[in-house]
Amino acid sequence: MPDLRGRQTYIEYFEDKNLSLTQGLDKRGCFTKVSINVSCQSTIMPGFERIKGFTLIELVVVISLISIMLFFAFPRFQSNVLSDSTKEVSRWILLKIPYIKERAAREQRRYILHVSLDSSKLWITHEAMLEEALQSAETNAYKLPEDIKLLDVEYPDQQKISVGQADIYFNEKGYSDKAIIHLENDDNEKISFLIEPFLLRVRLYNSYAEFGD
Repeated sequence: MPDLRGRQTYIEYFEDKNLSLTQGLDKRGCFTKVSINVSCQSTIMPGFERIKGFTLIELVVVISLISIMLFFAFPRFQSNVLSDSTKEVSRWILLKIPYIKERAAREQRRYILHVSLDSSKLWITHEAMLEEALQSAETNAYKLPEDIKLLDVEYPDQQKISVGQADIYFNEKGYSDKAIIHLENDDNEKISFLIEPFLLRVRLYNSYAEFGD
């Protein structure tokens, strides 16, 4: 009779390990052919589901939406720390500057922000405007509130224009002049708006900031 000692033990072991055992016996009862098929199954822990990743397009869309929300929320946050007399002009500058930069690059034409120190007016033109349109833009310029004064416009070479008119150019390639617009209200609170050449957002300082600082 063949010696089957240990055979059943091996079979039970492989079955317990979720293995499939195929065997053959010779005349002495020894294994002559053994093949093992391993059955692997994906196991997910209870309470957890397989998580799918985000595509690059989805990430770009989410980041863009967050940037847009921050862009509009930031001026509101800044205006809360300013006195009531400066909120209106601050919002105009903080929103108009990015708008001019974006439009200059999109339309591929140079835009200009005109700052009149004498009449406390701000208006926007572009190089393709005819004389009549230029006059209309100046006539319909944004007039600062009576309690807000334009102190000067400063450029990186420490040139300051405190009388007459200062012009800030926005190139069709997406960059602009670097300049600081200085304002003061009736409470003698000074505010500075820094326009960076390659940044969309305008930086606001609750002080008289200069390039030499």
